[in-house]
Amino acid sequence: MIDINSLRLPNGLLLLHHRVTSTQMVVVNTMYNVGARDEVIGRTGMAHLFEHLMFSGTPSIPDFDTPLQEAGGENNAWTTNDLTNFYDILPAQNIETALWLESDRMANMSCTQQSLEVQKGVVVEEFKERCVNVPYGDIGHVLRAATFTTHPYRWPTIGLQFADIENATLDDINNFHAAHYAPGNATLCITGNIEFADAARLVEKWFGDIPYRHTAIRNLPAEPRQQSPRRIAINRNVPQNMIIKAYHTCGRNDNMFPTCDIISDLLANGNSARFFKNILMETDLFTDLDAAVWGSIDPGLLVVTGKIANGASIDKAEEAIQKEIRKIANGDATQYEIDKYVNKLDSKECFENIGYTDIASKLCYHQLISGDANNINREIDTYRSITTDIVAQEAEKLFAPNNETTILYGPEI
Repeated sequence: MIDINSLRLPNGLLLLHHRVTSTQMVVVNTMYNVGARDEVIGRTGMAHLFEHLMFSGTPSIPDFDTPLQEAGGENNAWTTNDLTNFYDILPAQNIETALWLESDRMANMSCTQQSLEVQKGVVVEEFKERCVNVPYGDIGHVLRAATFTTHPYRWPTIGLQFADIENATLDDINNFHAAHYAPGNATLCITGNIEFADAARLVEKWFGDIPYRHTAIRNLPAEPRQQSPRRIAINRNVPQNMIIKAYHTCGRNDNMFPTCDIISDLLANGNSARFFKNILMETDLFTDLDAAVWGSIDPGLLVVTGKIANGASIDKAEEAIQKEIRKIANGDATQYEIDKYVNKLDSKECFENIGYTDIASKLCYHQLISGDANNINREIDTYRSITTDIVAQEAEKLFAPNNETTILYGPEI
């Protein structure tokens, strides 16, 4: 059980707190409710670019990293289609350094043309390195374009094309900050060796004077239900054939998400999963085969990805995947299998929550997706209620032919 304290400031900022006395450190984690799904065509990649710009300093603190490093700390950040997260780890006695820095860039973020050009260059090079100049690098773009026609999940966090990043202006940046980076659109979590009263007092000291600001109202278009199977072939300069099968799932906060998660585990979580036992070990069709569910806030995907062995039949490889999928949809999963993966998840979460670093972002995330950080303590109960009938029923809907997109991605002919 994770004990959670909370405080909402008048400006809308929510503080979450969990004390861990086994360390002399603290984490200050700030999660903003903004990601790539809040972008528009022509200006994709903005959330990720803005994550970089948040480290460029402000008029009052031109260098973000040095003060934190001098206080014995370190920091980093990450962006998804759903959110942007910043964290600072430092000795508890120096926590005010992190709060000073985070409150300053929340209130006083001011991008110069020079810093914008520098970070645009960094992000464009990252785009090219990850998505253009490496084999299979554009799979994320291909997959999203094939499976989403309307919802902004149809582009990855890095952006739809690097021209969108190159063309970003100072006005774009300032408007993005004004629309999303306000106290009421953020959750601040402090974990580690600090009392709640002290954490609350210091957060009020450093963030309390930041005025309340309205943020953009999110009104995202829902992805229409897929009406028929989709199948595309892509040829690139790659060494071997790959097959990708994607199925639309519910969102992360839906009651059926744990079942979709367990279905992906039944297929591909570890050496006792079905793909490994029945395909990788028993055939020469694949060199690698995996399945994973996105876990996105809005309805996402369960994705099966396999690299087909050289000389192997693509048709037979696809048949092998379909066979294992149909088994689950036909009720072949046992309660023992389901419980095994639930126990595995429970154990993983328990070990991760012993420390203090992961808890901070997890509490922010549960607050963001459900409005209640305490769901971190209750979610495993939902998993424990999954039965064989529930798995079969959800798998039958999930793997329906009309819900399937198949991508054959192989070498240039």
